[in-house]
This record gives sequence, C-alpha cells and structure tokens, in this order.
Amino acid sequence: MPSEPTLLSDVASLAVLLLVLGLPGLLTGLAAGLRGWVLAGLTPLLSYAIGGLAGPWTAAVGLPFNTWTFLVTTVVFVAVAFGLRRLTVRRWPPAAEPRAWSARGQWGVVLCLLVATGLGFYAAVRGMGHLGAIAQGGDAPYAANGVRYIATTGDGSLFGMGTLNWYADAQPPFYPNAYHLLAAIQYTLTGSVSIPLTLDVNTAILPGLLALSLVVLVREFRGRAVLAGAVALASAAPVMSTYESMSRGPLFPFLLGLALTPLAAVALRRYLDRVAPDTGFLLVVAAVGLLCIHSSTLFGAVLFAGPLLLQRWFSPGRAWHRFGHDLLALLPIAVVSVLVAWLQLFGALGLANGTLPYLGWPSEYRATTAIGALLGFQHWEPHPQLWLSAALLLGFIFFRRLGDLRWIGVTALITGLAYAAVASSNSPLVMAFSRPWWDDPYRFISMAIVPLSFIAGHGVASLQQWLSEHLPPRVPAVILAVLVLLGFVGATKGLYATTNGDRLAPGYRSANPHDQTVTPDEEAAMLQLGHLAAPGEWAMNDRLDGTVWTYALTGVRTVAAHDDGTDPPSEARYLAYHFRDYETDPEVRSAVKNLNIHWVIQGRPMAPPNPQYVSPGLVNLAGLPFLEQVYRNSDAVIYRLKG
Repeated sequence: MPSEPTLLSDVASLAVLLLVLGLPGLLTGLAAGLRGWVLAGLTPLLSYAIGGLAGPWTAAVGLPFNTWTFLVTTVVFVAVAFGLRRLTVRRWPPAAEPRAWSARGQWGVVLCLLVATGLGFYAAVRGMGHLGAIAQGGDAPYAANGVRYIATTGDGSLFGMGTLNWYADAQPPFYPNAYHLLAAIQYTLTGSVSIPLTLDVNTAILPGLLALSLVVLVREFRGRAVLAGAVALASAAPVMSTYESMSRGPLFPFLLGLALTPLAAVALRRYLDRVAPDTGFLLVVAAVGLLCIHSSTLFGAVLFAGPLLLQRWFSPGRAWHRFGHDLLALLPIAVVSVLVAWLQLFGALGLANGTLPYLGWPSEYRATTAIGALLGFQHWEPHPQLWLSAALLLGFIFFRRLGDLRWIGVTALITGLAYAAVASSNSPLVMAFSRPWWDDPYRFISMAIVPLSFIAGHGVASLQQWLSEHLPPRVPAVILAVLVLLGFVGATKGLYATTNGDRLAPGYRSANPHDQTVTPDEEAAMLQLGHLAAPGEWAMNDRLDGTVWTYALTGVRTVAAHDDGTDPPSEARYLAYHFRDYETDPEVRSAVKNLNIHWVIQGRPMAPPNPQYVSPGLVNLAGLPFLEQVYRNSDAVIYRLKG
C-alpha cells in the first residue's frame, strides 16, 4: 500500500516523537525542581505548553515557528523555571519529598506501566493495520493538512491551519494547535517522511500517556505502588476511554488532552500544599498547556480536579480557613494564566460567537441505558467488558480505602451524570453546558470512563490487599500482588487489546479497501498529482471523496481541504456548482485563474442513492474539451486543464 512505511521509518518517527515530547518538558521540569514520577508525568504536558504558546506568539510577532524558535522558547521556559526555583529555595525552602514506594514497588509500577503502554500500543496498531495508515474519519484530514501547513509555512497562529479550507473571503475558525505544532516539529525532524505516520505514532502512545498520568496521580497522593500498577493496567483496557474516538474522527487533540487531564490534579495539589513561585509556575504551565491542546481540555480538567478542592474543604477535621486560603492562592494563577494564554482565550470566545453553527449531536440512549453503558464498559460494542465491571464493583466495595483519593469518586459521579445527560437529552440547558465538547456523547463517555477505570484499578489493588490481610502471613504480599495483577491481565485477555483493536479498525480500514473514504488507489492518485503539479499549482476536487488529503500527502493545494463545507470561500462555492461550465462561464474562468487551478483530481464517487459528488460541477467531466486526462486507476482520475 502507498502509505505503508518501513520498520526503520516507524522506529525513527517514534524516537523523534519521544524526543520532541520529552526534551523540552524534561529540561523545564528539572529546572523547576521536579524529580522522579512527577517529572516523568508532567514532562509531555510541559512540552505541549511550550510549543502551544510558542506557535501563536511567534506568529504574533512575525516570526516563523520551527525547530529553532521551539528551542529558543524552551530555553526561555527553562530560564524562568530555574529563576523561580532559586527564588523559592532561598525564601521558601521546600520540604523533602516523602518516599512512598520501595525500590521493589517502583520497579513493579514501571513494569505495569510498560505492559499497559505496550498493550495499548498493540491495540492501536492492530486497529490501524500498520503505522502510517490513513485515518478515514472526517476530522483526520484537517489535522493532517494542518501539520503539513505548519511544517511548510512556519505559521504557528491559531487561525493559520484553517486557511487551507477557509481562504480568500472566508473566515478561518480558531483552533488550538499545540498538538499540531509539536507534530509539525516531529514531521520536520524525521525528514518529512509521512504525515499519516506522524499522526499514527502520536495516536498509538495515547493509552501509555493516560496510564502514566494516572500513575503520577497515585504517586502524588501517596497511594500504594500496587494501586498505581493496577490503575495503569485498568486505564488501558476500556474501549471507550481512547480507542472508540481513535476510530471515530479521530479526535486527536481531545484524546491527547484526555490522556493528560489527570495531571491537572497533580499540579493543583502541589501548589495548594505549598504555595510558592515554583509550584505556581508549574500550575500555570499545566493549565495553559491543557488549554493549548484543546479548549475543552481545560474545562475537562476542572470537572476532573474540582472535587479535589471539595475534599480539601469539607473533609472531617479540615479547617474551613482552607477555603479562603485556596481561593486567594488561585487568584494570581488565574491572572497570570489569562495573560499568558490570552490569544487562546480570546480565540475560543470568538469561536463561541462566530459563524460556525453549533448543532450538537443526536441523543443516544435513555438516561438509565447510558448509566448501564458506563457500568458495563459497553457503548456501541456487541459485548460488555465484564472483568472491568467486576473490578469496578470491587472498587466501590472497598472505596473507603482510597483515602486522600476518594475525591475521584465525585469526579466519576459528575462526569458520569454529564454523559447521561448529554446522551439522553438535547434540552437547552444540556446543550449550553456541553458546548465546549460540541454536545458529543463520545467525548463525555470517554471523560467519565477515566475516573471509573481508576476506581476499577483500585478494586484490583484492594483485592490484593484484602487477600494479604486474610491469608496466612507466610504468603508474601508481593507474590499476591503479582498473581492478582497477572490474573487481571489474563482475565481481560491482555487488557482487551484484541477487541479494542478490532473496534478501532473501522476508522482506518475495511474488508474491501475500495469501500474506504480514502482508498489505496485514491492515495496513489494523490501521490501522482504531487509529481505532476508544479509548485503553487492548485487542483479542483470534491469535498467528500477522499481527495481532501491531497495537501497532507503531497503539498498540492486543493479547492476543498476539509469535509466541512460551512461558509466556504465564495469562489470555492461557485466552482463546486459550475466548474464544468468552464468554457462558457467567465466567472468560473476567473476563479480558476485567481486560485491558479491547473488540475482536477477525483476520487471514487459515492454509492447510490447518494449523489456521485457533493459538488455538482464535477459530475461527468470525462470527455469535456477543456480537460485532458493524464492519470486514471480504478478509484481515481487526474485531469489537466488545457491551455
């Protein structure tokens, strides 16, 4: 297949991704005084904050976003973190970090994290078929084209990617672009091998990122090592946490933000427990990083971490003065965050009041059925994931053992009820509440599954603890931990990796490749157009036949670059209806000249009763005198405009 890379390119792309996500955040975290698990967990989020701020601000001052400006911004962040840490150490000496886990426990958590990451990676690649496969969903070409656009032009602005589809007299929408900015750096450093490969390796590591975030959450709240290991394993198992939305969309920025959301609670706890410049810096960067990934991620972080504040304020024996103290401490964080991220905030406000319609999604279930889907870990799948349900039941039975992490039960309750409301109602109140997530039940069920999988992991860990308390002392606790965790992996048949991968597969491939949105022959035609077209030449195309991937694959601009036809440029709209009248319509010829269109590329037409193409002006082009056919295969054709 045209999109299938080599093993060497797979390894290189993964290695470069880890470098891009790791080095900036690692250096910044070290300068800010982070060590150990917290450093490991916050590193990717810090890197996304650095890149997510660097892109829009370099564009605002007229500089390109590239590897060098990304490195310069990293140096600035490291310097600020180091300076604030020095100030903190001199005036507010931090207490030593308590040792929560033994060396054996540390290695056990590492092993569980590796298993969760590996099986999650396997499930993703199994669904894709291979790394480098083209995602078939409608959101994918927008991300793919955006990554290439940033890498090619250096435009890191919050509106630049949109100009590929909304150009000339159209208004490009605001879109947070931290995901795309770092992916563009990765694509550049790998020698521009493949946009699909760049996206796929970013997708395949998401279960591992989520597992790491939850491990760090347990470590920050002094949970047991067995709990951290069990939570890591349980987080990679539910089909609704990441795999469903990998198939549908895929929802790249949302899924990335979801995987990093638990870190909001980590940064918030560290700051409120020791209000100081260094912890304040980390909380600001964490909040801004989540916002830069996607606007809804920051709202999701509030839903996730908000109950932590409730437990701080209302737990027995906790002084009421914490309420006022915490609010006063958070006020400067909010002010600084607004100043640093005002480009993203004002862009999000503009989008809320802009021209893109907000219609929401249809209701899925009755509310009771939605709750059943959560507890059964079964959304639209044919079978529930019953071992997760059993672990969740144990988690509820032993819930009091969560100690300082009991607030996550409130998180599960809030996000679960939010999903039930969105899945069962389109009332104005629900629509208004769910607007940051576009009223999408898939996003809400993913947010609810994260705390539920945490509680399921707690159930597995509590089983080990209960057995240790009731079996004879001669049975070592570590042996019980190994047996229980291995038993969970075995009972779930490798954390449901096979069935999760099968659920993901329809978003990347089908039994008959010619039934895909982007078929292998359409991809071959787009690559051929890349060889035929001269720099700056555009191609006329349809919005829904797969050719919207042309720019991402080849760099050749097309009239339509996304399946979203909301308020398109006036010339694009006119060409979509009248292109075949090129010889007789001077307005068509004028638009062709203005856009420098030299080519037409058409993919496989839609099946009846659908119209062949959503652009009536592209129907029955064969044989028209102003077009010369230069390439054809079973699914696609390329024409050159004569003269």
